[in-house]
Amino acid sequence: MPQFSTETLSKVHEIIGRYPAGQQKSALIPVLHYAQRELGGGWLPTEVMDYVAHLLQIKPIEVYEVATFYSMYNLKPVGRFVLEICRTGPCCLVGAERIQDHIEHTLGIKEGETTTDGMFTLKTMECLGACGYGPVLQILEQFHQNLTEEKVDALIASCRQKAALMN
Repeated sequence: MPQFSTETLSKVHEIIGRYPAGQQKSALIPVLHYAQRELGGGWLPTEVMDYVAHLLQIKPIEVYEVATFYSMYNLKPVGRFVLEICRTGPCCLVGAERIQDHIEHTLGIKEGETTTDGMFTLKTMECLGACGYGPVLQILEQFHQNLTEEKVDALIASCRQKAALMN
């Protein structure tokens, strides 16, 4: 069974401690974020979700229900950089579909796919909550607004540079 590092486990226990006894399920969302980042390599394998259930003393199905409901959790392997593009009305009115087409053409993938080198995954999102700044894209929890094809190309190049420095 996977296990959090000592440092992360301490943070998880602090989060659980914020809630009354018997209400540890309330810590599920933030604990899943830690699990996806540290134990899942960007996604939540079943054994990681089971570990979270064990830690929180809840049933595994309770974890699966949350992980499958929220789009911020990945249930299959994803690339190092997940490009999440808003596809709701306001963003589409100002070019989100054009930006998505550009990303798909540039990276050679469709929505929901990962590049063969494992670098990028493209996801569409229901709303990123930045309607006045569309089209909007989120990468590693950072928002990028008022996108153009040129800005997207620069973001992709920047991700590639970051990956090269990490290796």
